[in-house]
Formats: sequence, structure tokens, C-alpha cells
Amino acid sequence: MEAKYFRFLKLVGTGYKARAEAGGRLLYLKLGYSHEVEMTVPPAVRVFCFKNDNRIVCAGIDKERTHQFAASVRSCKPPEVYKGKGILYADEVIKLKPGKKNKLGKK
Repeated sequence: MEAKYFRFLKLVGTGYKARAEAGGRLLYLKLGYSHEVEMTVPPAVRVFCFKNDNRIVCAGIDKERTHQFAASVRSCKPPEVYKGKGILYADEVIKLKPGKKNKLGKK
């Protein structure tokens, strides 16, 4: 399969890991849940994972299916706006919100 379209994802967070098996047909994600998330990759898409880099590459011949699968992977743990943890697109920038203001003198 000659891949024409790519979508790069990065996992941000302590202990977040990804691994691909069965020649890129299965994707396993460890995202801080009590279980591992298993995803079946569509036929027109292949998935590659980098061990030490916490990156996932979705490659395929169909742009719509490739981007749709990348969006479904991202929806497993979308980035949260206070710490920036989650699954992000490689070119995505998250603007972090400030936390609560601690009022002195009140408990």
C-alpha cells in the first residue's frame, strides 16, 4: 500500500503509551484508564507507533478515512485545557486556561 495521506498524533501525559500490532491493523492505547483501549484500524489505513517518542502515525490512501480514524483515536482522550494532557495532533497548539485563583483569608 502506497500511503499518500498522513496524520501525526502525539500522546502527552505520564504513562500514556501506544502500540500497534498485527501489521498496523490493531492499535492499543494506555491512557490512564483501568483498561487498555483497543482500536481496530480500517482497511485503507495503517498505524505506526514510535516507542520512545509517544507518537502515532496514521497513514492511508484515502484522506477522509485516514483523518477520520485519527479523529477517533484523538477522541479517546481529547486534550484537556488546564494541563494540556491527552492525545493531540502533532501541529496542534493548546491554549491553557489558568486555574482557580486562591483567595487569601478564605477557606
